[in-house]
Order: sequence, then C-alpha cells, then structure tokens
Amino acid sequence: MTDDKRVCVKCGRSDEQTPLITLSFKGGAKYICSQCLPALIHKTHLLVDQFPGIELPTNEDATSS
Repeated sequence: MTDDKRVCVKCGRSDEQTPLITLSFKGGAKYICSQCLPALIHKTHLLVDQFPGIELPTNEDATSS
C-alpha cells in the first residue's frame, strides 16, 4: 500500500467504499474509517505497524490524567 492511496490503515477500505478521516503523522497523511477509529483510540497497540515510531501511553500516563 502506498501512502498516496486513500485506504483505511486498519481495514483497507477505500474512500470509494466508506468515508475516511485524514490523520497527520510524522509529516505524512494516513486514513482511517469511522468504524476503525475506536481501535486507534482504545487499542493503538494493534496499529503500531501502520504508525512506525508511535509512542504508546504507559500505565502511568493513563492514571495521571
């Protein structure tokens, strides 16, 4: 998959199939559909391959908020 193709980073559906939300990460654009957005929010660790260098929150980060 190339970065210029508009497909969801999780499910692979294109913007011809479903609305996509544009994400900016390390100067590039990534896309995610609304159905997969909860995975990005709540299970980011499942998408680390799609976002090389992403910093995952630690347990301390979660309890200090």
